[in-house]
Amino acid sequence: MTDATPAVPTAQDEVVDLCRDLIRFDTSNPGDGTGPGERAAAEYVVGLLQDVGLEPELFESEPGRASVVVRVEGADSSRPALVLHGHLDVVPAHAPDWSVDPFAAEVRDGLVWGRGAVDMKDMDAMILAVVRQMVREGRRPARDLVVAMFADEEAGGRLGAGWAVDHRPELFAGATEAISEVGGFSVDVAGQRVYLLQTAEKGLGWLRLVASGRAGHGSQVHTDNAVVHLAEAVARIGRHPWPVQLTPTVRALLEGVADLTGLRFDPEDPASLDALVDALGPASRFVGATLRHSTNPTRLAAGYKENVVPGAATAAIDGRFLPGRSEEFDAQVAALAGPHVRVEDIVRDTGLEVPFEGDLVDAMVAAVTAEDPEAHVLPYMLSGGTDNKSLSRLGITGYGFAPLRLPADLDFAGMFHGVDERVPVDALRFGTRVLDRLLATC
Repeated sequence: MTDATPAVPTAQDEVVDLCRDLIRFDTSNPGDGTGPGERAAAEYVVGLLQDVGLEPELFESEPGRASVVVRVEGADSSRPALVLHGHLDVVPAHAPDWSVDPFAAEVRDGLVWGRGAVDMKDMDAMILAVVRQMVREGRRPARDLVVAMFADEEAGGRLGAGWAVDHRPELFAGATEAISEVGGFSVDVAGQRVYLLQTAEKGLGWLRLVASGRAGHGSQVHTDNAVVHLAEAVARIGRHPWPVQLTPTVRALLEGVADLTGLRFDPEDPASLDALVDALGPASRFVGATLRHSTNPTRLAAGYKENVVPGAATAAIDGRFLPGRSEEFDAQVAALAGPHVRVEDIVRDTGLEVPFEGDLVDAMVAAVTAEDPEAHVLPYMLSGGTDNKSLSRLGITGYGFAPLRLPADLDFAGMFHGVDERVPVDALRFGTRVLDRLLATC
């Protein structure tokens, strides 16, 4: 008589289905409170964690805006804990633009398609799959883990990680480091596979420009026109040639690319820097924006009738500043706005940068190279932001490390907030192997 006990599924067995299940929850977050929220997806996560005997906590910042946190005991609980976090919300998807239903989670050509496939339900699935496997097998991570799935990251995290940090800081007691999204993925550099480990991210300054002037009839002569003041300010800010300023992270990345390609690294020569950025292929979209501050006008509003000159006009600017340089950024924007335009913060959050060194960095590099021995690992700065910004207020140092071995021709950077977002099945399985190694050793 044979033992008919079914085999316990591994993280590699589960990760694709978990990713697809998460994508099928429409957690679109337009940022104005009109989305469906994360509650249903959060309840699904709670069930997955309870299924292996963990005791997660689900909490809401507002009705439907749900996050989940659970602590997993490590082999050495005397060490500082590690936060392993993701977010459950996604940016909206305009279905007519897609070649598939963005929330059907189809598998085509060896890839999982859908909104959130790379941002960031792929990493959510890898985290859940690995943690479930470790608990089922009776293995403990090297130190305590705080596993968190947050709401609202796509709108700045005020109702997710930011709320948790402000109202439930005890959930992260003893944690000093964190791992999350937008790092650890591979790019092709001169025929060599390079994994970009995120050790920095730009600061966030979503700004409102408010121009004032004299209101009146549109047929009269107006030398104090709010629309004109605003338009001139928007043009100056949008066209400003921000100078190159290489932070330690960006310098290390470009020097590493120069070593791999044989290209010249000259921080005083823009052509040299452009060539090194271009060598990163699709990832150049992220990297190219980290050599300098940036200010992109995104919205305009003024008036209510064609023949009425309004007394005020407004615009929105998506500003991103280099870590540690927010004051110079603010001063330059104010100067460009001019005397008739007031600059206000819509959303403001810090820039982050940490050295490409230390035990956790060494462990991340070792976990990748154990699975991909010919790989290289370099640091980079994210031009956007993550929930690591919120956790930094608790003194937690954050990294971006969602390990994915990708085909050289996949425009991965273009998938973030893009149409036909998708992630390779093999990359998800690779990521679970790397994360399992990392959590067992770091």
